[in-house]
Amino acid sequence: MIYFLIYLFAEVIVTVEIASRIGGIATFLEIVGSAFLGIFILLNFRHTLAENLHALQTRRIDVQGFANRNLMGLAGAFLLIVPGFLSDLAGIALQLSVIGSFLVNRFGRKYESPTPTQKDEYVIDAEIIDDTPSLR
Repeated sequence: MIYFLIYLFAEVIVTVEIASRIGGIATFLEIVGSAFLGIFILLNFRHTLAENLHALQTRRIDVQGFANRNLMGLAGAFLLIVPGFLSDLAGIALQLSVIGSFLVNRFGRKYESPTPTQKDEYVIDAEIIDDTPSLR
């Protein structure tokens, strides 16, 4: 509860400070524009989810990367819908971190499946079949 009150206090202070500098109409347009952007991101989330699922299936990302991309994208979209400058900055930062993770995963180190252990070359794999009627 205390964290929510701290966030609410910071949100009000930042919003009042910025709104006093840019004016009421610009503040209104920013709040409405960021809400539309958040809604647009949520409406197109299925495409992002499909792209992330394809990246997971082709092993370009691991399960942790898949979860991070999707959760950060959703959280950023919801924060863009919430009115206020501080939440909009956090929402944009989360969206940029998703874009940053795309770039890092695209040009960075790829996820590789674990290599199978080396088999001993002196061991022969065999299957023993017993022909007794009691096993049938």
